[in-house]
Amino acid sequence: MKIVIAPDSFKDCMDALSVAEAVGLGIRKVWPDAGIVNIPMADGGEGTVESVIDATGGKIIRVRVMDPLLREVPSFFGITGDGSTAVIEMAAASGLELLERDERDPWVTTTFGTGQLIRHALDSGCSKILLGIGGSATNDGGMGMARALGVEFLDGKGDPAGHGGGAVGDVKEIVMDGLDPRIGHTEIRVACDVTNPLTGPEGASHTYGPQKGAAPGVVERLDTNLSRFAGLINNQLGKEVEQLPGGGAAGGLGAGLMAFLGAQLMKGFDMVSECVRLEEALKEADLVITGEGKLDGQTLFGKTPYGVAQLARRHGLPVIGIAGTVEEGAEDLYEAGFDVIMPILEKPSELTWAIEHAPILLERSGERIARLISLL
Repeated sequence: MKIVIAPDSFKDCMDALSVAEAVGLGIRKVWPDAGIVNIPMADGGEGTVESVIDATGGKIIRVRVMDPLLREVPSFFGITGDGSTAVIEMAAASGLELLERDERDPWVTTTFGTGQLIRHALDSGCSKILLGIGGSATNDGGMGMARALGVEFLDGKGDPAGHGGGAVGDVKEIVMDGLDPRIGHTEIRVACDVTNPLTGPEGASHTYGPQKGAAPGVVERLDTNLSRFAGLINNQLGKEVEQLPGGGAAGGLGAGLMAFLGAQLMKGFDMVSECVRLEEALKEADLVITGEGKLDGQTLFGKTPYGVAQLARRHGLPVIGIAGTVEEGAEDLYEAGFDVIMPILEKPSELTWAIEHAPILLERSGERIARLISLL
């Protein structure tokens, strides 16, 4: 029997590869010679670099970049095993978690560090970049990112505009001449699972600005600035991004990546699964095991286990979902490609205990799965 184990990470507990390996250990207690293929997964958010690197035999590159407040910090990106593709999480440079709560202010935060990560990837010889844009601290329409790659943003006096969502409103001219020429020969794919436009009631500022520290009055001003910025992009670059689905992701970074770098937005699961060749592995599988820390009704909205189950269903494969907890709405997953949903906990437990014992709980779950199938 060939078994593909393709989980997401168990957040704040175990990375995806460790989850897969623990389940596989349990299975081999029953079937020592089972053909097990571990494919650690992610959906384009936190953990994407690690999952893709683990799945492809790649490496992590440590670099230093500017954080959202332009302070130099350690960061990282990944390069796949074949050396051709860089995997970047923008949160590693421009993420909300890099700031203290009282530092969060999208009026001044910038995506400059994300542009630096892209430049580092180009310096490493990569011809393809996969970029996850979840967890941002910014609302600058990607201006900082583009600036780090050579694009100039000038105010009404012809001087460089400042940084952040506030300065976006000062831009009167965009000069593309200095854009790193390697961008034109680089395929850039962006993991984006939201459809918010750049501006308006459902746009970047109104939807995500408050959680990044913007007060109500500031939200309106940020939205106005992005609207003017979009008009400038349309007039000077001939690109309409204001109402483009996904343009509002990461404070407008989605729109900026498309406008300045010609990037393609796609669903995070699709981007990752293509990179790790999940479907190729499924073609030869007999059983698929997936999961993450929690399975519930929200899993249906594009989370990794749902994506794995949908892909497995296309190939007529049985799917078992495992999770730390199984909560309300999980029963709906049976209509979405799951055949069995299994919590790994064996008794009522405190969270700290469950996290500490997750490896052995996953191993025992793998063993139970194998023993149950052996009864058939």
